[in-house]
Amino acid sequence: MKKYMIDILLQGIDDETRVKLLSKEQEIIKEWEDNGTLLASYIKGDTVGIYLILMASDKSDADKKLSTLPYYPYMKIEIMTLR
Repeated sequence: MKKYMIDILLQGIDDETRVKLLSKEQEIIKEWEDNGTLLASYIKGDTVGIYLILMASDKSDADKKLSTLPYYPYMKIEIMTLR
């Protein structure tokens, strides 16, 4: 497994949808924290988004994990490999 920095920017999600999906999103994130998939998360200060440090076998695996998140359809994602 490798570490990946995930830069996520939320786009095109209205407040009602965001609130509706929030609890499931948080549930999955908590599960990732508990099982060691998610090492860190940082909410962006200037935009609607988040940085994640995620464990995955490759970039495709990282994207596959992200695709399980309810907010995924609204995410602009950049995945960078960390050393």
